[in-house]
Amino acid sequence: MTGVGPTSQRPPQDAQTTPPSPAVERANRMSAANMIRSLVPLVVICLLLVAWVAFRQSAVEPVREVDPSTTVDLAAARAAYPLVVPAGLPADYRVTSARTDAGEADTGDPVTLELGYLTPEQEFAGFVVSDDDRADAVTGVLGGVQEEDTRDLGGQSWSRATTARGETVLWRAVDGVTVLVTGSAADAELETVAAAVPPVP
Repeated sequence: MTGVGPTSQRPPQDAQTTPPSPAVERANRMSAANMIRSLVPLVVICLLLVAWVAFRQSAVEPVREVDPSTTVDLAAARAAYPLVVPAGLPADYRVTSARTDAGEADTGDPVTLELGYLTPEQEFAGFVVSDDDRADAVTGVLGGVQEEDTRDLGGQSWSRATTARGETVLWRAVDGVTVLVTGSAADAELETVAAAVPPVP
């Protein structure tokens, strides 16, 4: 007698395995090496953009020149002394600042004029002329300095000293009017500015 019972079924030997799902394939592709290879072009593009912006900014002239004529004219009109300023300086000495207290001065009041120059070596040279020996522009430079030597510049005798900031100052005083030149510029450039100052009449 034969019985009927469950029989085991085996898949055919040539049956194909189920292919991995798309999600699994994406996960396999997202390895660390693949991520690095994807990021490298982006990093290179960012570096190129930064370099280009830096180059453009370095090419922009950072110095703002000013026309000192209005300030000089105001100081000359209000000053009780003949105003002098550097004249005939080379073109690469550029005026970057000009100020005076003449706008608040009445007739006979002291008047101070300050001009700032950018020198050919990209340093600062400041010029001051004043008949106020208590003006900050004068005392802030000459306070406590001792004459070290004298220089003949433009046919005039200038005293030379080193300020508290370690910068050279050239100055002269005539009939109560002090003229000085100082700044971070080298002595030769400061002397060029001083030599361009005409004598106080």
